[in-house]
Amino acid sequence: MILFVGLGNPGSQYENTRHNIGFKVIDKLVNDFHARDISKNSFQGKLYRAANSLFLKPTTFMNLSGSSVEPVKHFFKVELEDIIVIHDDIDLPFGAVRFKRGGGHGGHNGLRSLDAHITKEYLRVRVGVGKPEHKSQVADYVLHDFSQEENLMLERLITHVAKACKVLSQEELNEVKSKYSLKSIEGLSV
Repeated sequence: MILFVGLGNPGSQYENTRHNIGFKVIDKLVNDFHARDISKNSFQGKLYRAANSLFLKPTTFMNLSGSSVEPVKHFFKVELEDIIVIHDDIDLPFGAVRFKRGGGHGGHNGLRSLDAHITKEYLRVRVGVGKPEHKSQVADYVLHDFSQEENLMLERLITHVAKACKVLSQEELNEVKSKYSLKSIEGLSV
């Protein structure tokens, strides 16, 4: 069983924010796989299933994401190496895509929560959202909607990341890295 987790915040006011790129990728995967809703209150999130794949959008708010992932992991007996987390990354330019297993949380509160609940060795799909000029603006920046210019490219980016996620469940990480890593949105062909 593979568990795809998209990080984000619930509620319409957060729907198009940079912090919710993980939710957007999960929505695309759920749609592509025609996954059905199997949510339960104990999962603290929207959970969907298609064959041997689970797709989770925690409804706990970003800082408590681990308390949604942990019960799903235990209920379905998902191995740590079969958890793929899609999240925004301000240390990457907009449209950059990177893959890695384990590592630090880099100040990302969603990852910090996951690390505390399930340890660090899950697979991360890091989606670059760019960063503000000043460190003090980070919280405000990630909770703001994508710019008009970014919105024009967002669908292509989400499609690319969703495609990479599908391949991640079948191919070696290094293969996926070489085929799907992007330095920026310019690396994404139309």
